Order: sequence, then C-alpha cells, then structure tokens
Amino acid sequence: MTSEDTSMHQVQLGQVGPMIGAQGLGCMGMSEFYGATDEAESRLPLESALELGISMFDTADMYGLGANEEFLAPFVSANRERVTIATKFGYRRTPERPDDWSIDNSPDYIRAAADRSLRRLGVDVIDLYYMHRRSDRVPLDDSIGVMAELVKAGKVKWLGLSAVSASELRAANAIHPIAAVQSEWSIFTRDIERDVVPAAAELGVTVVPYSPLGRGMLTGRSFATSLADTDARQDFPRFSAENRAANMLLVAKIEEIALARGVSAAQIALAWLYTQSRKLKVKTVPIPGTRKRIRLLENVVAASMMLTAPEMEALEPLASAVRGIAV
Repeated sequence: MTSEDTSMHQVQLGQVGPMIGAQGLGCMGMSEFYGATDEAESRLPLESALELGISMFDTADMYGLGANEEFLAPFVSANRERVTIATKFGYRRTPERPDDWSIDNSPDYIRAAADRSLRRLGVDVIDLYYMHRRSDRVPLDDSIGVMAELVKAGKVKWLGLSAVSASELRAANAIHPIAAVQSEWSIFTRDIERDVVPAAAELGVTVVPYSPLGRGMLTGRSFATSLADTDARQDFPRFSAENRAANMLLVAKIEEIALARGVSAAQIALAWLYTQSRKLKVKTVPIPGTRKRIRLLENVVAASMMLTAPEMEALEPLASAVRGIAV
C-alpha cells in the first residue's frame, strides 16, 4: 500500500464549492512549531502533492508569523488554476508580538487581515478563508457579516470556521453559507463526533480534520524519541514524558493492525478517519502535514483505504484511554 497510487477520489467543498482532492496538505510545520525547518526540503512535497491528487493547501496568517503564506506564494502563483488555497485569520501574533495569542474577530481586524494575507500569498482572491478561532466578545453577525462582505468584494470565494461548536456552526451558516469546518479529529481525538460532525453533515459542510495523525503521535512508536528540544509539542500535555509513554502503548495497538495489513501506522490512522466519516455520512478532507515526499506518498495512499468492522472495533476504545488533552 505504499506504491504511488495517484487515483485519489474527490470531495465537494461545501454545497456549491469546487471538487477537491479527498486529502489536503497542512503546511504549518513547513515554517514553525515542529522543530527546525528547511525551506528547500519543504518545497519538495508541494509539486508532488499536486501530482498525487491533492489540491487544497492549508496555511494561516500566524504560521511562521506570516512566513508560511509567503513561502507558499510562488507555488500557488505557478499553479493557480490547480490549487485551492486555504488560510485563516484570528490570532494577533505578528513578528513584533510573537507571543500575542489573543483572538480578534472584529470587522476592522478581519478586513485588514484579509488584505495582509492576499498580499503575502500574492493572489487576487483567497479560495477558502477561515475564522481560526472564535472570540465570543464579537457577535457572529458582525464577524461573519464582514467575511460575507469579503466574498461580495471578490477577495474571498468560500468561508470556513475552525474549532467552533455545533451551535456556532449553525448560527454562522444561517448568516452566510459555510463551506468547511476545521477541527482536530483522529483516532485519539473524537470530540467533534458528538455534535459538530452531525451538524456539518446536515448542513452540507465539509469537515477538514487537522492533526489527523495526532500531531505525529499516530505514526508509530518510533515517534516517541524523535522530538527536538525546539519542538512545540514538548509543551503539550499529551506529549509530556509520562503521558507520552502511556499513549505510545495505545499506538502499539494501531501498529498491530498495520503490521497485519502490511501498511504503516499512519495509513491505518488516516484510513480510520475515512472509514469513520463514511459511517457518519459527512464529507471529509483531512490535512495531514509533512515535509517529506515519502510520508506524503503514504498519506495519499491511505485516502483509498477502508478499515474492516473488526479493525474499527479494535480501535474504538483508544480515544477514551488517551492521557492528556490534545493541546
């Protein structure tokens, strides 16, 4: 299952959006958070992703303090008709204030943030524009209203939300159609299945799971010793020494299924997500991130895999046994 199978199926973005590859590429780690980055190395998977059927590339204005959007700009420009570029606003982090994690959903801030992202990406229109995080200090009518203005002005094509509740998704969609909702979803993190996934399925909203490989934890037990001192995951509760040791015992169960199939643990984790989303009848485009072509290849092959009922049953208890919150 690690051969170069490029026959990726497609999924519609929202109810009226384009058909896109059933897997996207998360680009955050190419610029920040997951240890030292190599820009030349990080560029290699981009063209390969297109060749393999990936069409949506995910970034945000705060990744690398704007550097991730700038990094993607030449690639997006060279492949504009084939690329669906998704970016986000909300965090106020800037090069001048890198530790400012406050959230701003005010209309003026959104307008300015969109213009900055357009400039950094070097595009005339952002395909999918997400509210990265919701601040309840600003009414949804105001924030979604100005996002809708951006669509009307031709600066944005489709709107998305990230890490919102089902009620917020419904309320926002009543103001302007929402094409996608991005939330963490994996074998280890399944909170959105209770309310957000059913709401998305009902509304025709595409679910875009971020960290579908548990920020790397679901790729296998060797991951436990591979984190650099500069890796932001060192500070996440789920990755503390004690919790990581317990969680890796759960990962071993994923590896058992992978070994029996002759595939990787990462492929089982992604196949679980595709199988689960089909069961829950929701459109899904996970966005695993990687800086290596061989990992990209593994991930793409998983888009055509489905797990059996016994395999799904064996994986069912894992989420409730995970130690530590995801972030």
